[in-house]
Amino acid sequence: MSIAGERLDWLRLARTEGVGPITFHRLLSKYETATRSLDALPHIVKNKKITICSRDDAEREIEALDKINGRMIFAGDADYPLSLSAIEDAPPVLSVIGNIALLQKQSVAIVGSRNASLNGRKLAHRMAHELGGGGFVVTSGLARGIDTAAHEGAIESGTVAVVAGGVDVVYPKENETLYKQICERGAVVSECALGMQPIAQHFPKRNRIVSGLSDGCVVVEANFRSGSLITARLAAEQGRDVMAVPGSPLDPRAEGTNALIRDGVTLVRNATDVMETVQSFLKGPTALQHGLQDAAGHYESAEIIEFPVENLRETILPELSTTPVGVDEIIRTCNLKSAEVQGTLLELELEGAVLRLPGNKVCLAK
Repeated sequence: MSIAGERLDWLRLARTEGVGPITFHRLLSKYETATRSLDALPHIVKNKKITICSRDDAEREIEALDKINGRMIFAGDADYPLSLSAIEDAPPVLSVIGNIALLQKQSVAIVGSRNASLNGRKLAHRMAHELGGGGFVVTSGLARGIDTAAHEGAIESGTVAVVAGGVDVVYPKENETLYKQICERGAVVSECALGMQPIAQHFPKRNRIVSGLSDGCVVVEANFRSGSLITARLAAEQGRDVMAVPGSPLDPRAEGTNALIRDGVTLVRNATDVMETVQSFLKGPTALQHGLQDAAGHYESAEIIEFPVENLRETILPELSTTPVGVDEIIRTCNLKSAEVQGTLLELELEGAVLRLPGNKVCLAK
């Protein structure tokens, strides 16, 4: 298998129904290449016919991305973002329009309320502009409000927009001009297939990439239900510096940021505070970075999954709910071997019955 052929099969595996990033990497752990993983899928899933992305569909997506001056980068490529490769659920494939080199530079995420105040937007714009002047790339999610202000403030120095649909889909439509500017002067990034419209469950996944690309995350205005708090939580779980701008206790848009500060995140007032807080990461090579270094696509893992001969679903499923639980806890409770539980959970995820989450946790699909 040539490198080009293995790349195509990586895309096919990543686009296959039921294969999320964690399952993608676990399949490579066992089968070593995407090609062998694709061959094994029909034998793993016994209770449901799995739809595997075809070679033609994968080739069409790559060609269509090329026509709009985009490029696909794979985990293991030299220009795959090192900071992103360090997270457990790193996207196997990224589509990028714009300056890919920005993904390797030191970055700060600025996120916040869509319904932001004028002062909040002004602060985000100024902070992003000054961070850009200080050598940082500003990363955000292209949403209205704080995200938009942050991108606009950093457009001259370099900004990365992570979108929740296909990299060619502009959302919200009001940001079409900004989107085009970022394509020309920054970078637009997505893990979704080309042309995919953003849906609700894509936004938390988008948020993990925003934080994963960044060395620190700043929240400017967020109520208690804001998706920005999800980004802050993900950033903390990924080991990033989390910062928040305080606001008036009388403003609902400051409830989330003030709560973050109360719970211990760093209070920041301006770009200087942010730059003093953000620490440089030691970005050593990871197993993920070597995923496509040779035609065999060898992938290192601490554990090799062995699929059980008998069906253990009836033992494991009653222990699961929509609340995440650790896989180690399932192993202890069910008194089973780790390989048996991992294999059964993989089969259940490919069927769409369960979700694999970072931190070696799992829950029933809602």
